[in-house]
Amino acid sequence: MDVNKILSADVLDIIFDGRNKDYGAYELRKTYGKRMTVALVGTAVLLVLLLLGSILANKLKDRNNKTEMIVQDVQLEEVKREEPKNEPPPPPPPPKPEPPKVEMAKFTPPKIVKDEEVKEDEKPPEVEKLEETKIGTINQEGIKDEGIVAPPASDEGKGVVEAPKKVEEDWDKTFTKVEIESDYPGGSSAWQRYLNKSLRYPQDAIDNEVQGTVVVQFIVDKEGNVSEVEAISGASELRDEAVRVIKKSGKWTPAVQNGRQVKSYKKQPITFRLEIE
Repeated sequence: MDVNKILSADVLDIIFDGRNKDYGAYELRKTYGKRMTVALVGTAVLLVLLLLGSILANKLKDRNNKTEMIVQDVQLEEVKREEPKNEPPPPPPPPKPEPPKVEMAKFTPPKIVKDEEVKEDEKPPEVEKLEETKIGTINQEGIKDEGIVAPPASDEGKGVVEAPKKVEEDWDKTFTKVEIESDYPGGSSAWQRYLNKSLRYPQDAIDNEVQGTVVVQFIVDKEGNVSEVEAISGASELRDEAVRVIKKSGKWTPAVQNGRQVKSYKKQPITFRLEIE
């Protein structure tokens, strides 16, 4: 190659000067930049097409899965409240009959005085009358005292009234109501952290857009161990996961009754909520 053409010649022309350019290496190196540009542009176009196809497929799927909710207004029937009838008050109870008066003779303490000094109302009654008359503090006319009926003996004649026996509490039973309920260690904030870490939303519930609250009932013993875990309300797609979370929650703080840790039932709600964009 001439010296004058070196400054204006291409690098490939200088390298392949005097060599066989038709062999192929010259052509490959010369068109390298163009081939790389075409490959990159083609790859970018393919990725864009795949992304657009995925977005369109998701939109069509969401549109097919959405169900139309029909809301109907329900007119509640007005319930007429029955006015209370003015019923006459019940008649007053009949007066209790007064107990019959018993004939009594006034007791006069013996006192030795002269006959002319004895007053008429202070004279002691005759002995014959005292046999059929009750002795009292006043003179009273009435029926003759035929004796007093003794009350029935309820204590076998001992005359002793026993105090009611104190019922001992069974501290080994499972309490349904307690003064202080069992709780997750650390309180509500620790329980929320545990749920955020351990709760897994069931895929079946995600596909069917099921959400809501599941109430789980279980027993916490005196040591805080959890047993007999079962879901008593909530969607069926969410119950198994709620039961699993309670079983994996470890030991709880036991309930307290009269200052003692006792075995008790516990109902714990767990809320599942879908985040819809």
